[in-house]
Amino acid sequence: MKTPSQSRLLWTLVSAAPVILLALAALQLRIDAQTRSFESRKAELFLRSGTALKRASLGYDALMADIYWTRAVQYYGSRSTKPDEYLELLHPLLDITTTLDPRLIIAYRFGAIFLSEPRPLGAGRTDLAIQLVKKGIAANPNEWLLCSDLGFLYYWHEKDYPNASAAYLAGSKVPNAPEWLKLMAARVAEKGGSFENSLLIWTEIFRSTKDPKVRKKAQDQIAELAAERDEQALDQLAEDYRQRFGRYPSSTQELVAAGMLRGIPVDPAGYPYFFGADGKSKQDPASPIILEHPPALNR
Repeated sequence: MKTPSQSRLLWTLVSAAPVILLALAALQLRIDAQTRSFESRKAELFLRSGTALKRASLGYDALMADIYWTRAVQYYGSRSTKPDEYLELLHPLLDITTTLDPRLIIAYRFGAIFLSEPRPLGAGRTDLAIQLVKKGIAANPNEWLLCSDLGFLYYWHEKDYPNASAAYLAGSKVPNAPEWLKLMAARVAEKGGSFENSLLIWTEIFRSTKDPKVRKKAQDQIAELAAERDEQALDQLAEDYRQRFGRYPSSTQELVAAGMLRGIPVDPAGYPYFFGADGKSKQDPASPIILEHPPALNR
């Protein structure tokens, strides 16, 4: 037999459930609307407070968080390749998700990727990505992966090497953290944005991730960094050739003929390098490797 308090609780649950479901349905319709303006979207997304939703969820916080995370992924996926989209609702959705379930690590990690990637692939908001990951670290102090993500955001997107080093160092102090975090903290503090550091970071991401998209991104970045390192070496050889022969080489074959190279160098995709009139090495236009590295990398 139910007590009066149990009956009141049951009545509260029954009464609140339709309200929550209607609110979520309304949110989905609002997010899916393709033709609405930015101001209209802002006005209509009235469920901004994760704290309020947490109170209204009546203990179903994790379920609500999963629903909001799914909506965030769908929202990102449907708009991330459109040049005119600014993904202005992405951070609010992620913030609500992680307020409802502060231990949903995937929302911090992949949410940070969605936010920090340059437009149109992402929101181009590294500042919000950093804010999201810091929120995750505060809620999950024993997750060294989040410290690693924070270090990456500072290093790759912000070129803020002191904060990147501090993030890696903090991660190295978490129980069961890998040794390479301590190594990265020291190397970033000493060398800043060097090629060696960048290659190490992307290699660790490639080795540790299980997501195929992130793995492909890391693989591409490793190839690009290797190609850029090759071009640096070829530029130096071209300068040495000029000092010996009074002109820049017109091709890599001339470096081979001069005994400065053992064979024709190719980029990681198998395409040969060539020299421009300015003596600088260049990639074959047919190569799929596109060098788009931040200028802060030490050359």
